[in-house]
Amino acid sequence: MANVERPLSPHLQIYRPQITSVLSILHRMTGVVLGIGTLLLAWWLIALATGPESYATAAGFLGSWFGQLVLLGFTWALFYHLCNGIRHLVWDTGRGFELETAAKSGMAVLICSVALTVIAFGLAYTVGS
Repeated sequence: MANVERPLSPHLQIYRPQITSVLSILHRMTGVVLGIGTLLLAWWLIALATGPESYATAAGFLGSWFGQLVLLGFTWALFYHLCNGIRHLVWDTGRGFELETAAKSGMAVLICSVALTVIAFGLAYTVGS
């Protein structure tokens, strides 16, 4: 039996990443981040209900530079997932599948998610001051 050279299935090492594929992977990753971030939110709420000492611990962590970085990442993941979800809803209507339109809507999702995150953190610091 001769060794037949069969074509390999396409995979990430063959194809150059495109914005649609990168955003699809990012959408899945932000879904996981939101799931983990929800545990952080639950911890904060439980600490709030438990008492001042528990709340001080949670608030101390969330107020630290690392906690703020985690909250920034969680906030961006939330807004990215929201914006990309709206994009998917438009796709469900059968529109937006042309390559140029898909690329432009992908860039719009990235820009909107960053803008909404900046606005949310700006408002949080304005109210907190």
